[in-house]
Amino acid sequence: MSQAAAEQRILRLSIGVTVVVAASGVLLGLLSGSMAILFDGMFALIDAAMSGLALFASRLVGSNATSRRFQFGYWHLEPMVLAFNGGMLMLLCCYAFFNAVASLLGGGRALAFDWAIAYAAAVSLVAVAMAAYVARANRRIGSDFVRLDTQSWLMSAAISAALLAAFAIAWLLDGTAWRHLTPYADPAVLALLAAVLAFVPIGIVRKALRDILLITPPELDAHVRRVMDRTAPRHGFTTYTSYVAQVGRAQFIEIHIAVPAGMRLDNVATADAIRREIADAIGGEGPQRWLTIDFTADPRWL
Repeated sequence: MSQAAAEQRILRLSIGVTVVVAASGVLLGLLSGSMAILFDGMFALIDAAMSGLALFASRLVGSNATSRRFQFGYWHLEPMVLAFNGGMLMLLCCYAFFNAVASLLGGGRALAFDWAIAYAAAVSLVAVAMAAYVARANRRIGSDFVRLDTQSWLMSAAISAALLAAFAIAWLLDGTAWRHLTPYADPAVLALLAAVLAFVPIGIVRKALRDILLITPPELDAHVRRVMDRTAPRHGFTTYTSYVAQVGRAQFIEIHIAVPAGMRLDNVATADAIRREIADAIGGEGPQRWLTIDFTADPRWL
């Protein structure tokens, strides 16, 4: 199975499970009166929508298709979708945090702990199982889309586990002298979770923004320069310039080689043989790599 096909299969499964979790969270959040459970359901609902968007982008990227409008393909969609998805999750966490603080200042809220505990326990098990499955599957394909989906399931598992612990403690306190604190359990755990989870997608969002802004990846740049530092002297070239960028899983590499004014490249086959030597040394050949190598005796073209 190809990387794109495996990626899409995992995302479809994740979307299906997420929709079930989301519907359960929204319904039980309303029934139990828990903002934290409602937040968990809304988090899952937005995550399902974002996973659907990622699946759509994955199909375009995995098709390696081009068009007259998108002549370099659809690679640029991958970091855009990742940045959008991660940003939406961060915004949701910020919104939940401020709602939780407002509820704490307003005296908290009572909730039905039996519904809340049952939901938190069930979703914790589902989220942990999905996170383990998706993470294990992604070790084979190395997809950023699936990696973000893994983080989403880990976030969901953390939310549900924290809800389970908080609701269980509040339920135990309900018949004691500390029962006046139980209305604060729901907004307190929501505020804590939202504050922590808002920072989880930052790494993926930062990487996606680097790709969108075409910031040169230092590892790829250094690798191309090492290859050319070995190749240029061996063929007697004067100098070279190289430009690299990474957009999602696609690599764009341009190499401009300056040859001495009196040097002759006898035919196209000779130039192509040098290009093949450089391409093999760089490695990673495939539809995701765009490599341009040209030769000039005029330094103004560098």
